[in-house]
Amino acid sequence: MDLNSAQRITRAEAARMGLGTGPNRRLRLTLLIGMPMVFLVFGVMILVPRSLRDEVLHVYEAGIIGCLLHYAWVFAKYPRHADRPHYLTRDLAMGGGFYLPSLMLGFWPGMIAAPAWALFVGITYAVEVTWGRNDHR
Repeated sequence: MDLNSAQRITRAEAARMGLGTGPNRRLRLTLLIGMPMVFLVFGVMILVPRSLRDEVLHVYEAGIIGCLLHYAWVFAKYPRHADRPHYLTRDLAMGGGFYLPSLMLGFWPGMIAAPAWALFVGITYAVEVTWGRNDHR
């Protein structure tokens, strides 16, 4: 099998699964794993002794911060919208979805950082599109 065939098979498999490839896939998996895990955290907090509940909560809060840092890392690799893979801007803005788990846990840094992140991505996109329109005139 040559390299082109392997790449076509990889793209077809990624399209079938709906997760995409490359940074899009990583961001979507970060979101799909990180957000619903709040329900697992609630279950674990019910099962562990009271003395360990805060530690379980802090581990998940660190996970939220890690997920948001992952989004920032991908943004740093693709800072310009024109250089990003298709739909990456949308996937970057989905980092704001970590607001809901943060709200459910009362984790105020996440409640501030997640919507601020989505707003940041939207503003950078709007500025770049506006500057791009002005460059063509």
